[in-house]
Amino acid sequence: MTDRLDTGREREYEQGGQPPLAPPPPGLRERKKARTRASIREHALRLFREQGYQATTVEQIAAAAEVSPSTFFRYFPTKEDVVLQDDMDARMIEALDRQPAGLSPLGAVRAATREMFAAYTAADVEVLTQTTALTMTVPEIRTRALDEFARTINVIGEAVAKRAGRSPDDLAVRVMAGAIVGAIMSITMPWEGWSDQQTLEGTFQRIEQGLALLEAGLPL
Repeated sequence: MTDRLDTGREREYEQGGQPPLAPPPPGLRERKKARTRASIREHALRLFREQGYQATTVEQIAAAAEVSPSTFFRYFPTKEDVVLQDDMDARMIEALDRQPAGLSPLGAVRAATREMFAAYTAADVEVLTQTTALTMTVPEIRTRALDEFARTINVIGEAVAKRAGRSPDDLAVRVMAGAIVGAIMSITMPWEGWSDQQTLEGTFQRIEQGLALLEAGLPL
């Protein structure tokens, strides 16, 4: 298994040509959509803090964000998705793309995990702490979280496939992506024993340790 997809453009760069073109910055439409999405989520989390998850309706969230309920559902299919859908996947993939080509896929995922958490601001940590608490304590969010884990397997599978120069449907790629997400689930999903005193730093450290065990072949 190679460590990255060797495109013609990358080979040309390695041989002294021009570097690959960076993706264009998001246009006005995309920036407006991102701001609307962020506003909806910000107001939703505020209302959850102030009056509780169960007591907060989609209509209240939409009104606070100054959008219609139909607009809310264009950005978030369910109320649970406001809690679960964040930019962690995007941050992870961006960090993974920055890892050296010489790292194995699992080594690159471990390094990207460390880099992603190190870049979190205090405000990021506060939001993630709130959404984690909601995920652990609200039954319908916990149920919806399983769908998010399944989606994350596809996201990680595509990123691993890109590094390995394989198809996302390749069996080895799918198994590796599933193993990575499975390791994360084993650490973050013992909900019955969860305590709001647990720190995100400790959780990320355990995730990194779990990925290290996976990379080492799960020695027992």
